[in-house]
Amino acid sequence: MDNQDLRLELKAIDTSSLVDKVEIRLIEVFLYKELKPGDSIPKETELASIMGVSRTVIRESLNRLKTMGLIESRKHKGTIIKSPDLSAVLGKSLIPRILDNKTLMDVFEMRLALEVGMADFIFARKTDRDIRELEEIVEIEPDHSDDILFDVDHEIRFHGKLYRMTGNDTLEDFQNLLLPAFQHVYNIGLLNVKGKRKKYTSHKELVALLKKGTPDKFREGMRRHLENHFVRILANNQSHSESR
Repeated sequence: MDNQDLRLELKAIDTSSLVDKVEIRLIEVFLYKELKPGDSIPKETELASIMGVSRTVIRESLNRLKTMGLIESRKHKGTIIKSPDLSAVLGKSLIPRILDNKTLMDVFEMRLALEVGMADFIFARKTDRDIRELEEIVEIEPDHSDDILFDVDHEIRFHGKLYRMTGNDTLEDFQNLLLPAFQHVYNIGLLNVKGKRKKYTSHKELVALLKKGTPDKFREGMRRHLENHFVRILANNQSHSESR
């Protein structure tokens, strides 16, 4: 076999598994050593020598950790541990138009779970100013019949304010990331499923509960407010089951 034939037979060695192993090992060591944001880690050359791999493998592993938001490079300090920005990390992959329908519906269901679950925080941290702002929002909304499906713009305006009222910055950032997915679910008609519409608690009624109700009543009101979403999702699940 001549050199030309030999070259054709040879293939590049797949080092991706090695990069995976180094990445996992680094995270394990960070946890074992209980490193905190601001703590420095060894340089690339040191890591390569200690772990017995090339600097290329180390560099790719570190780049992955940077993408995850676990480390960052600082002038005069080298590479340090950082607290991940969860919103930034999720925002890089939460692109509605390339998510499949199952994932989009999972995201939408997560939104419903969040909004029912955060009711206690909203009630506990509400202020008079918050109530006035909510009243201004609902004042410009048209009157609806009890069983109407929701207007997306009104939903976004009202519920965006509720997320801000939780006082939880991560939750608010998370909502802002999920918002395009919510809109995409509406726009492509994933929730256009026939189902018996039920009476629901309106935005105005939710504001009234915030003013004079109790945390339990407000949480129950939020669940009833979202009732038609639950109805459509469950109807959608039923129709898929019957088509199999």
